[in-house]
Amino acid sequence: MTLTLAQAVVEINETASKFKSSIVMKTDGKLIDAKSMLGLSYTILHSKTFYLEIHGKDEEEAKTEMTKVFWKYNLPVEVSE
Repeated sequence: MTLTLAQAVVEINETASKFKSSIVMKTDGKLIDAKSMLGLSYTILHSKTFYLEIHGKDEEEAKTEMTKVFWKYNLPVEVSE
């Protein structure tokens, strides 16, 4: 895993953990909890596109912040409406 991808995993995990909302990443037919470091590590390394399902009290802020992190590392992401 390159340093940039490792940094992305850490920052995605840290950002997701700030929120009370459920943040689930869908990619390659799998569902990954964005607050799970192990799941993120494998997913970021092996997947090309990402879809986030975010639900909860602070979901709007979580959607904005999670999108920023993905784009910071040039990782294509779609977020549920």
